Amino acid sequence: MHELQILLTGLAFGESPRWHEDRLWFSNWGTQEVVAVDLEGKSEVMVRVPTTIPFCIDWLPDGRLLVVSGREGLLLRREPDGELVTHAILSDLAGIWNEIVVDGRDNIYINGGGFDAPGIIALVTPDGSVRQVADNIAFPNGMAVTPDNLTLIVAESHGNLLTAFDIDGDGSLSNRRVWAALEGAAPDGICLDAEGAVWYGDVPNKCCVRVREGSGVLQTIHLDRGCFACMLGGGNKQTLFLMAAEWRGFEHMADGARTGQILTTHASAPGVGWP
Repeated sequence: MHELQILLTGLAFGESPRWHEDRLWFSNWGTQEVVAVDLEGKSEVMVRVPTTIPFCIDWLPDGRLLVVSGREGLLLRREPDGELVTHAILSDLAGIWNEIVVDGRDNIYINGGGFDAPGIIALVTPDGSVRQVADNIAFPNGMAVTPDNLTLIVAESHGNLLTAFDIDGDGSLSNRRVWAALEGAAPDGICLDAEGAVWYGDVPNKCCVRVREGSGVLQTIHLDRGCFACMLGGGNKQTLFLMAAEWRGFEHMADGARTGQILTTHASAPGVGWP
């Protein structure tokens, strides 16, 4: 593994990183900004959103940006003229919403719940219908779908594990199982690589970890602050981006501190799947 490099500083909480159109896009929680940064560190605010924490992003197949407006229980869609419109209403299923992934069959998976309630996963189908497809998720965070569109993996931060589901033909989830038990870990944002491993960020343990199915830890990158998420991108998708920030508790997330950074390093295997 190569040395860590600092790509960008001065962020609040960088979250939901996505490699898209040759740049890393991410949500800057607390600032109402979706930002894109290139490999030289030049950043640009791409969208301003009507929410603060949490909000996460992905894209429809036609290139329109989706934004999860977490506390409002809405999935927003950015139209070609820049207007943000409601794509789906989620508030009937849960009070707060977090991560999103759009798979290769145009199914949209979003997770949510509450700080003191079991989390759920909802499916928004290409025809716009919304339904719950999983429950009892212990503080759901990052999600990823395998390249064959057959498996969804979700990080259960308070469950200390990565959980996998089979994706059925209609987008439903079945055959729930432990993909990796992670004793003492709090997995947050995740991404997949071509060797079948998962990278996950861990805030309280201040690290980013590569793990294989069955819980075998392959590599650990230690940081001086919490790692909220990670993503593989770059020209060959072998640049690992780490979203890091100092963590002082939920009550301080909106206090204006700008300790957020994006760090990069070279990964041994390229990114695959979604996001």
